[in-house]
Amino acid sequence: MEKQASKLNFTKVTLLLVSTLTVMSGATISPSLPGIRDVFSDVPNAEMLSRLVLTIPALFIAICAPLAGIITDKYGRKPLLLICLVLYGIAGSSGLYLDSLISILVGRALLGVSVAGIMTVAVTLIGDYFDGQERSSFMGYQAAFMGLGGAIFISGGGFLADIDWRWPFAIYLFALLLLPLVWKHIAEPEKIVSEESSSLTFSMKGNMDFPKITIGIVFLAIVANMIMFYMVPVQIPFYLSEDIGVNNTLAGIAISVMTFSSALTSLFYRRLKTKLTFNQIYALVFLFMGTGFLVIWQGLTYALTIVGLLISGIGAGLFLPNANLHIMELAPLRLRGRLVSGITSAMFLGQFLSPLAVQPVMNAYSLISAFMFAGFLMLLFSVGFLLWRQKPKVRPKVVTKENQA
Repeated sequence: MEKQASKLNFTKVTLLLVSTLTVMSGATISPSLPGIRDVFSDVPNAEMLSRLVLTIPALFIAICAPLAGIITDKYGRKPLLLICLVLYGIAGSSGLYLDSLISILVGRALLGVSVAGIMTVAVTLIGDYFDGQERSSFMGYQAAFMGLGGAIFISGGGFLADIDWRWPFAIYLFALLLLPLVWKHIAEPEKIVSEESSSLTFSMKGNMDFPKITIGIVFLAIVANMIMFYMVPVQIPFYLSEDIGVNNTLAGIAISVMTFSSALTSLFYRRLKTKLTFNQIYALVFLFMGTGFLVIWQGLTYALTIVGLLISGIGAGLFLPNANLHIMELAPLRLRGRLVSGITSAMFLGQFLSPLAVQPVMNAYSLISAFMFAGFLMLLFSVGFLLWRQKPKVRPKVVTKENQA
C-alpha cells in the first residue's frame, strides 16, 4: 500500500513538473525581446517580428493541438509526451545558436508543436488518473505549478537577458531533464470505458450529444482571456523599458509577480469551487484581471505596475483550473483528449492573436491605452458571466449491443 502511494506521489510530481513547461513556454524569453529587436534592427519589420518570436509558438500550438488530441486518444499518452519533451528541449534552445531572425522563428514554431503535445497529454492524464474532488484539487496544483514555473523561468530569463539576449533560450533544456522521470513514473492509462458498463457502446449520435454551445462559449472565453493575459509578457517589457526606464531584470521580476500571484491563487481553487459555480469563478477572474489592468493604466510607475500585475494574477490563477475542469466535466469520456486539445488550441490562439489585436490600439493611441481598453472589456466580461445561465449537462445517449441487434 505504501509502495503504491509512493508511486502515485512520484507520478503527481512528474505531471506537475511537466506542466511547468506549457503555458508560459513562450514568455520565458520575454525579457529578451528588446535585445532581439535591437540585434536584428536591420531586418524589415523587426519591431513586429521580434514580438512574433514570443507568440509564434502559440500559433503552432493552436494548429497542432487538435492533432495531438487525436493521437492521444488513438495511440496513447506516454509515447507522444516523450517525443514532445525531446523536441521541446532542442527547438526551445535553438535561439542559443541560430544566427538569423527567420531561423529563430522556425525554431519557435517547432517549440509550439512540442507544447501542443505536452499540454494536451498532461491535462488528459489528469482526467485519466483522478476523479471528483481529487481532480479539481490537482487542477489547482497544476495551475499553481504553471504559475510558479513561469515566475522562476521569466525572472531567470530577465537576469540572463541582461548578460546576453541568447541566454534565456538555455532554460528550455530543462525539458530534457524530465525524460527519465516521465519514462519511469508516467504509466499509460488502461483503456477508458464508460461508467455505465463495458458492455455498452456509444452510437455516433451519442458521441455528439453534449452541450456544444456551452463548450463553444468557454473556448471563446479562453481565447479572449489569453489575448489579454498575454499582453503582460508581450507588452510590459517594452512599456517598462521605454516609458519607465527599467532594465531587463526588473522587467522579468514584474512579469513574474503576476505569475507568482496566480500560482498562489490556484492553490485555493478547490475550496473556492465548493462554494461558487463555474460562471461565478469566471466572473471573479475577469473582475480581478480587469481591475489590475486599470491600475497599470493609471499607475505610470514601476511600483504601481507591480500592484496591477499582482491584482491581475489573482484572477488569472483561477482561470485555467476552472476552464480545464469545466470542459472535463462536460466532455464525453471517449472524446476527452480531443476536447482537452480544444482548450490548448483556444489558449494559444489567444496568445498568438494578442500582439495582433493590441497593435491597432497602440498605433491609434499608445501602448498604455491598450491596458485601459482591455481592463474595461474584462469588467464587461465579468458582468456577462454573472448573467449567463447554462443548460444542465446532457448525459451521452448509449445503445446496448443487444438493442443494436
